[in-house]
Amino acid sequence: MDIHEQGRLRLVKAGPLGPIANNAYLIQDKETGDTLLVDAPQDAETILSELNGGKVVRIFITHRHQDHWAGIDAVKAAANAPVFCHESDREPYAAKVDGTIVDGETFAIGGLTVKAIHTPGHTPGSTCLLVENRLLSGDTLFPGGPGRTRNNADLQTSIQSITSKLFELPDDTIIHPGHGDDGRIGDSKREYEVFASKEHPADLCGDVNWEES
Repeated sequence: MDIHEQGRLRLVKAGPLGPIANNAYLIQDKETGDTLLVDAPQDAETILSELNGGKVVRIFITHRHQDHWAGIDAVKAAANAPVFCHESDREPYAAKVDGTIVDGETFAIGGLTVKAIHTPGHTPGSTCLLVENRLLSGDTLFPGGPGRTRNNADLQTSIQSITSKLFELPDDTIIHPGHGDDGRIGDSKREYEVFASKEHPADLCGDVNWEES
């Protein structure tokens, strides 16, 4: 597990978890112990060993794909905390969801402020979370490119979400994605400039790499 400490913030990254190498995260206020769990892939309950005496007060799932929900029953039972997601990705897990959030909404985890950024494209309800200078991007944005899309319309929606919202963040914002390694917004912007400088097939979608597609 990777642990990052920054002021009151303690961020724990666990991964790879499950069959497709997911990441799960704890966002913890070191002073109060209040903790947010972000995503619940298979084996996500293992991250709870890093609570360091704290308590999970909320669980947030970044989008509706099954690999991010596979461990929800285990972590909810262990943490006894409410589960939130964006309304557009509530299905097919509505029975497990206790509440929804909207674009721009902020909420407190102890003395930390977390902001929700709705970034449709990968799924209709994909939502990133921003705390301090750290972006938990789910499957919206990875180092090298956007999350996988099923068709070009979804890719264009994802690009619009990324360029109009995420690329407005400072270049030194750290990206903590739903799979794989961390990155920085400034690097992603430079990679995207390569993509934007080229022509692309009208049906481009799937796994897009900013510099190679």
